[in-house]
Amino acid sequence: MELKVTRSVFTDTTTLGKLYVDDDFYAFTCEDVIRDLTDGCSAKVQDETAISYGKYKVIVNYSNHFKKERALLLDVDCFEGIRIHGGNTNEDTEGCILIGAEVDMQTRIWNCAEKVEQLTAMIKAKQVQEDVWIMIEKG
Repeated sequence: MELKVTRSVFTDTTTLGKLYVDDDFYAFTCEDVIRDLTDGCSAKVQDETAISYGKYKVIVNYSNHFKKERALLLDVDCFEGIRIHGGNTNEDTEGCILIGAEVDMQTRIWNCAEKVEQLTAMIKAKQVQEDVWIMIEKG
């Protein structure tokens, strides 16, 4: 199973894009601002920075924060606990990837719960058989 986030809208506070599952559109994404972290983590602004472009392994495990299982990205430089979850704006993320069914293509997404639950279940089922990866790229 291959997930892909294609980032396409960049504002002073928010990064919006689309999430694909095995090349099929699945949901809209909302993240914090992208900052250049190639020279280390010094450019990171705590709770206001999106993760770097790249490929990351994804697992589903229990989140103490959400008190339920959620997808977790592994080995993300400069970050810990990066998950895929619901939320509406960059204020609802600390570097995580928010997903939802609808978007205004400016600052927010919504109708998140069903998309999050379905994606979590899909990843959990697949990780038993194979590794699951997510690619973060510019659209």
